Amino acid sequence: MSTPDEVTPTRSIALLGSSGGNLRSHGGDDPDRLLHDVVRQADAAGFSIAAAQFVAADSSMDQASCDTPAALWSLVDGTPTVIVRGTLSEVNTAAREMDAAIANQVSAGEIDGLIVMSADPDDTNERTMVAAAAAEIPAAGTGGTSIAGAQRLGVKLIAASGTTGTTSTTRAVSYISGLARHWGVGYRPSLGGSTSTPGSTAPESAWRRISIRGIMVGSIPAFIALALVLALSQIPWLSALTPVFDTLIAGLPVVVSAVAARKISGLGEVGLVAGAVAGILATEGGLLGGLVAGILAGLLSAWLIKWTLSHSFPATTANIVTGALAGLLPGLLVYFVLAPITDALGLGVKGGIEWAVDINPALAGAIAGLAIWPAIIGGVYHSVILPLVLLEMGEKGHSFFGAIDMVSLVMVSLGITLANVIVPRTSGERALAGSGAAVNFFFGTFVESSYPFMFGDKKVFAIALVAATGGGVVVGLTGAEATAYLPAVVAPFVSTTVLGMTLSMLVAFALAFSLTLLVVIAHRRAGIREKSAA
Repeated sequence: MSTPDEVTPTRSIALLGSSGGNLRSHGGDDPDRLLHDVVRQADAAGFSIAAAQFVAADSSMDQASCDTPAALWSLVDGTPTVIVRGTLSEVNTAAREMDAAIANQVSAGEIDGLIVMSADPDDTNERTMVAAAAAEIPAAGTGGTSIAGAQRLGVKLIAASGTTGTTSTTRAVSYISGLARHWGVGYRPSLGGSTSTPGSTAPESAWRRISIRGIMVGSIPAFIALALVLALSQIPWLSALTPVFDTLIAGLPVVVSAVAARKISGLGEVGLVAGAVAGILATEGGLLGGLVAGILAGLLSAWLIKWTLSHSFPATTANIVTGALAGLLPGLLVYFVLAPITDALGLGVKGGIEWAVDINPALAGAIAGLAIWPAIIGGVYHSVILPLVLLEMGEKGHSFFGAIDMVSLVMVSLGITLANVIVPRTSGERALAGSGAAVNFFFGTFVESSYPFMFGDKKVFAIALVAATGGGVVVGLTGAEATAYLPAVVAPFVSTTVLGMTLSMLVAFALAFSLTLLVVIAHRRAGIREKSAA
């Protein structure tokens, strides 16, 4: 029985490797991320990477020559760093010197285990491999030629696999899982979050990575593509694009599912593939079907990769099993059971919005316009309004709330910022307002650029609400449906009514611009009077 003063010793690991042949197309061309991922998983298990030697060439080692540009990577204070740059021949010379130093660490008992990643047991890693075999320390690795060479030298391999089908993340999990299992250490993979800083993200449950907001924001480009194709298909000589629109709208559940699974699983390409498979099977369930399938695929991916690796599956097999089953099982569930429910819910949302607009178009537009600024300021926009926009677009390619977004947020923000460009209160405000106005006009986003003016003067905040409400009324009356996140001059042409959308945008802009201009002019005149009185 251990005493309170006893501390479990930290296991020290040496990482040996190269960008390899096959590995180079599986993450070996990004040594920074590759090394970060290993350090991150080692931190999660309580291990330390005491030494690292990684030779990265600008081409596959299968075709590389002595003159191929290359770099020698190591860890400096836990951060992946290039130690030497030059030709592959020059880098290999430096790598042999580092190999000798690591071999001395192994012989001195300072290294408890190895990670072998497309290493070179016959040259740049030979001394360390020989020392590891003599010390009988465990090793985990990938790379067929590398593993065969290590085995020939007598290295004690406790987890080995090929590289095909793996990613930097899943390989790192495989290495640390094997070593943790060998040493009897509890290990929970650190997935999701940022991989840019070792140790910055503690192991996190996949459930905590479920974010409707993050999934929807990540999926926006697909919806913009849909809106553009819909607009172009209305041009007589481009009517052939109508089937393209139909194909895109049918594929939206796949996009949402893939984004959801990738974010939730934390496994990069493996989660992406699982989500795509699940989404293909969930298309009959609509956008919500894709969302449900993707969330389930992400959760199952995170569990399956841990389960397979903890049961000694090779990394390649673990990847294949995870990507296939995590996509197939949720997809089949939605296909056979949940699709009618999710499809009905999606149609219900669309029908509910249409019903409210049909009952009283002006009132519906006014309420939506009035509420959208408090929604975005209070953090509700991305979790409520944006999903409604995308749900509507997923059903018909355009959205009532999308039009409200463009009119009551983007155009109001443009009006407020442009007024402060023309008559700024201070010289510094002109530059601030100018950049915000340009982004709003040319890109249809960054409505937050008007915050300094709205929060700095309650009158301007009130103007934003008035202008947003007025624009919303016109949206309702004209029946305009569109989307945001597009240039102001493009938005009318992706709407259901060019005239109605244009009129709505102009009303909101004119109210915000003219009223803000009057407030700013009054403020400047008051300041001039105060100076004259002084």
